Amino acid sequence: DVKDFWAFSKAGRALAELHVNYESVAPYEGVKLEGAELLSFLDEEPKGTTLYKVQKMRFGKKQVETEEGKTKNVDNLSTIIYNGQITLDNIPLNAYDYVVNGKSAIEWIMERYQVTTDKKSGIKNDPNNWADEVGNPRYILDLLLSVINVSVQSVGIVEGLPEVGFETES
Repeated sequence: DVKDFWAFSKAGRALAELHVNYESVAPYEGVKLEGAELLSFLDEEPKGTTLYKVQKMRFGKKQVETEEGKTKNVDNLSTIIYNGQITLDNIPLNAYDYVVNGKSAIEWIMERYQVTTDKKSGIKNDPNNWADEVGNPRYILDLLLSVINVSVQSVGIVEGLPEVGFETES
């Protein structure tokens, strides 16, 4: 159907625009940033602080009851602990439905933007150095916030596509 074709065409254009310009996509509006110092320094990091430095992001935890009646801690995907000072909360769970190579885009960011040291060479990989090089101490935080929005929008675009049926010859 020609209407279906144009729906896919428009969706493709929207996805291309979104993904090519992912770094400049505004943060998802529903995500809440929490942190003692954060509210004072949203636009400019004070000199000498580590407010936006990241070591290893991780999910928050929540307690759930097991079938045996015990409680256990499991990952709370709606919360990401960015560092010891900043927490992102209220992340929509459908953002994790945007999957790249078997992992959500959010989890790729969390995995790739952490400080690591190669065991063999001892070389340290610190993504904070890139943020310093580009002169934006918030780069990693802003990227994570943008990727959350890109993920939510991508899932929405794909879910809005029409159902496609193929006729088979008997």
